[in-house]
Amino acid sequence: MSAQYADLNNSSVLITGGASGIGADMVRAFAKQGAKVAFLDIDSTAAEQLIAEISEQGLTAPIFSYCDLANLEQIEAVINSLNERCGPFTILVNNAASDNRHTPAELTPQYWRNRLDINLGQQFFCAQAVYKFMKGQGHGSIINLGSVCYHMRIPNLTAYATSKAAIVGLTRSLARDWGGDNIRVNTLVPGCVMTQKQLDMWISAGDEALIQEQQCLKRRIIGDDIANMALFLASESSAACTAQEFVVDAGII
Repeated sequence: MSAQYADLNNSSVLITGGASGIGADMVRAFAKQGAKVAFLDIDSTAAEQLIAEISEQGLTAPIFSYCDLANLEQIEAVINSLNERCGPFTILVNNAASDNRHTPAELTPQYWRNRLDINLGQQFFCAQAVYKFMKGQGHGSIINLGSVCYHMRIPNLTAYATSKAAIVGLTRSLARDWGGDNIRVNTLVPGCVMTQKQLDMWISAGDEALIQEQQCLKRRIIGDDIANMALFLASESSAACTAQEFVVDAGII
């Protein structure tokens, strides 16, 4: 059971990649806190199903907007429109990413740029778009999702791992630049989370057994584990935390 954070009630939260996986667990978690939640995704079908599920629980329905975050130029307009319906945003969770596998030899300049845009660039431009709202409110929390993948040297993820490593630098830079506006910026680093996508595409039963053997804690990491840390970082309970990495990986790195 998640802790309840009184200051999250009626707060305005924006979550990217919120229709499925870890993102959907975050949408659910913030809705249960009584927050006004907006989320972006490219999967409209999954988004509508999530909205219906949350509404059926008697919670405030989140607001969804389709957005291809690889198209960096459209991000500000989409977020401005959502802010008019749900804002002013004081919490941003930069969750969206794509961890498609590729060998180094397969990378082309076009694909390289696309991977950096969708895994790194969009995190900056989403943060840039919400900055003015947070500054106007006198506070804010931006949570950028990193990954243990580059620590673990997982193969066939060169562009993704490079992007996720760079997010640490992005977080620390923005934390310095915007700290004077009382805006906190942190990196949340998930471990090997057993989302349905990972289980369907990348992680076999044998792989999961090996992962748990490497972890200090011999348990499955699920989306709720990551969402619980996001709630803490969004709340005033972490008011003195910024420019940091918060790792939720059961001790694998």
